[in-house]
Amino acid sequence: MSSGRRRRAPEIADYALLSDCQGAALVARDGSIDWWCAPRFDSRSMFARLLDPQAGHFSISPSEAFQVERQYLEDSMVLCTTFRTSSGVLRLSDALAFAPGARGHEIGEESPHTVVRSLELVSGTIEVAVEFAPRPEYGLVVPSLVMTGEGILSLGGADTVLLATDVELEIDGGAARGRLSLTDGRRLGFALHHQVGLARTEFEPLDPVAAIEDTTAGWRSWVGQHERYDGLYAEEVNRSALVLQGLTYQPSGAIVAAPTTSLPEIRGGEANWDYRYAWLRDASLTLNALWVAACPDEATRFFDWMAAAVGREEDRHVQIMFGVEGERDLHEHELDHLEGYAGSRPVRVGNDAWKQRQLDVMGEILEAAHVLRGRLEDLDPSTASFLCYLADRAAAEWSEQDAGIWEGRGGERAYTSSKLMCWVALDRAVKLAPQLGDDVHPDEWTSARDEVERAILDEAYNEELGVYAGAFGSDRLDASVLLMPIMGLVEAGDERMLNTIHAIDRELGAGGLVRRWTGTSEEEGAFVICSFWLAECLAQAGELDRAR
Repeated sequence: MSSGRRRRAPEIADYALLSDCQGAALVARDGSIDWWCAPRFDSRSMFARLLDPQAGHFSISPSEAFQVERQYLEDSMVLCTTFRTSSGVLRLSDALAFAPGARGHEIGEESPHTVVRSLELVSGTIEVAVEFAPRPEYGLVVPSLVMTGEGILSLGGADTVLLATDVELEIDGGAARGRLSLTDGRRLGFALHHQVGLARTEFEPLDPVAAIEDTTAGWRSWVGQHERYDGLYAEEVNRSALVLQGLTYQPSGAIVAAPTTSLPEIRGGEANWDYRYAWLRDASLTLNALWVAACPDEATRFFDWMAAAVGREEDRHVQIMFGVEGERDLHEHELDHLEGYAGSRPVRVGNDAWKQRQLDVMGEILEAAHVLRGRLEDLDPSTASFLCYLADRAAAEWSEQDAGIWEGRGGERAYTSSKLMCWVALDRAVKLAPQLGDDVHPDEWTSARDEVERAILDEAYNEELGVYAGAFGSDRLDASVLLMPIMGLVEAGDERMLNTIHAIDRELGAGGLVRRWTGTSEEEGAFVICSFWLAECLAQAGELDRAR
């Protein structure tokens, strides 16, 4: 796709997430919505300037030079951007609206798939530039914009959108633009509605200002139904809880790994994957992270969804990931018409990792069930049977090879972390047995668990290097072996384990962060979760200063 006047791609960290617990949008620091997928996280985009300069956006900002301050409103995912110019101060509020009156665990259940934006001049006088340029289906479609009594209607592609606003905009081809002067105290709103399909029904009128206030109240009501963490790094932890809830597809309870596709580890890189799906591992880790606040409703819904999605297929491996409604076939293909983020090709939709065998997912799920055992309501018999099924699979398959936690596409191996998580699956199943009904096999699980433990301690240890390696018989360090003390297989202070921890810190460390394994490019992005694993291991070993 060709590009006209260039705007340097914002840093990925400069995008803020909006969510209605069904779909997501990303807002740049300059007030431009450069990514929006509705009605689901994995829907085809309406705005995708994130991935190509010409793939659609909706921008609102001062027409003169400005400085920016941003924050989320307290206990919400409503974004407040403050622009300061030489002539005044302007506040822009952004949200993906909830259904009116949605509160607590109802937020996201009937979201209207509407972007709401509110402009308020705090002081002075500012000229504001507005540009609305929808480009449906990842920028494949340049729509026709039509002025109607309801607003500006975008026609083209499989879906319909309507921009309702009192601001006068001029249609110019596939975009609508306008400049307006705001004086002190003036407030304006925009409501961008989305409908699936071409058989348009009447859009429900929505006051953007009222919708932002109501959506803020909805988020705060959800926070109010959960225990509030007040320990170290409380602000970061509580904000993270909101983000993780924002990645939850409320109608099913599925939790997506990310709201985006094809963002690279480095500018110009090729390791660009679509993460808008629900990995069983990631969803389980999310519940583990939120266990202090998770309530019975959320935990039960998650396990019910997982049991329904996975089902029973004795002749296939346990599928590792699904669409948010439980879809299995996540066929991967490339969008050649898009430049990619900052020129990082290819852009991919779908993810062929769904075909991989990754034995660790069974352990992640049973670990989440064990952590949440006190918060799970009486287990539905089908969910209890599902957990037993996973334990039986772990007992039968632990010695087999797989693609590993990092989803390598170069063949299967006997990865240490995969064996470890099979051990976790069996260990937690034994501990959960009294809650799992009539399908339990605790003696078989105990025997298999002990066999896995012996294999890991013998075959994962590299005598020459004095460390636990990333795979049986390997000489390569892998940060995932840090899970061994975290999951309770060994003590962090054990001599072999402590040597491994220090080796990973020394050889995989990257300025306070941690890469996944040795032998990768120095340019590979560090993995945040690996950094947390290292910090936890150091803390367990008593090295608190280094952990911090």
